[in-house]
Amino acid sequence: MIGREITQTYPPKPPPVAPTPTSALDVRDLTWGNRLRGISLWVRRGEILGLGGLDGQGQRELLLALFGVLKDVRGSVTVNGAAVAFAGPKAAMTAAIPIALVPEDRKTEGLLLRLPLRDNLSLASLDRLRRGLFLDRRAEQLLVTNATERLRIAAASPSVAVGTLSGGNQQKVVVGKWLATDPGILLLMDPTRGIDVGTKQELYVLVRQLADAGATVLFYSTDYDELIGMCDRVAILYRGQVVRELSGDDITEANIVAASLSVQVVPAGEPRTAAPA
Repeated sequence: MIGREITQTYPPKPPPVAPTPTSALDVRDLTWGNRLRGISLWVRRGEILGLGGLDGQGQRELLLALFGVLKDVRGSVTVNGAAVAFAGPKAAMTAAIPIALVPEDRKTEGLLLRLPLRDNLSLASLDRLRRGLFLDRRAEQLLVTNATERLRIAAASPSVAVGTLSGGNQQKVVVGKWLATDPGILLLMDPTRGIDVGTKQELYVLVRQLADAGATVLFYSTDYDELIGMCDRVAILYRGQVVRELSGDDITEANIVAASLSVQVVPAGEPRTAAPA
């Protein structure tokens, strides 16, 4: 498990920069039942923060909480320095820096498989496309064309059922749907699971381009290669808590694995202790 080489091709990372006084997203003591236990983290504009750890340690719940899906969440969240309390996804989408969530399961959470490609791409932007009681079809067509070209979605026409597309193209539709809302904060929930290598690399380039353009990205992945290759910093979660943060040369597979298992990497001969429970 440890020691294998990175096999994917990732876009280059920008050089590290000092933290800014005001982060784009600042989370303090976020708590939800026994799944989130006082999580605190921050992310600046233009940064990709990875969420690592073994599967099921609170990463999904954290992203769902930030998107306003979960109820009875305690703690504080500030966006661009202003305190916010999300009553639901619509409130998150209309925040000072709009938030978008790309869910993990595209077939049950991200798409309406029987509907056309066109409808799926415009679904999250209906409020912006509506003119009174009707939809502005010209604006919708422009949105669909831009998304299709930007993500290179392979489809015979915008009228084909999205369920007939390949898995990689379906995932591009999910991403395109949310990018059409112009989010400033992008929450990615294992976005490359179950897609081909070529599509993965296209998404890697896209995510880095978004960050370079000023977007704030939280990137949860069960693939250690992606955390190492894509992220500027990585927060490791264990039992609903952030137990370690890695940056720069410390983002290694050995450190990710050790933190994920709640142990510390120490020099040979020194005792190994458990991370906080």
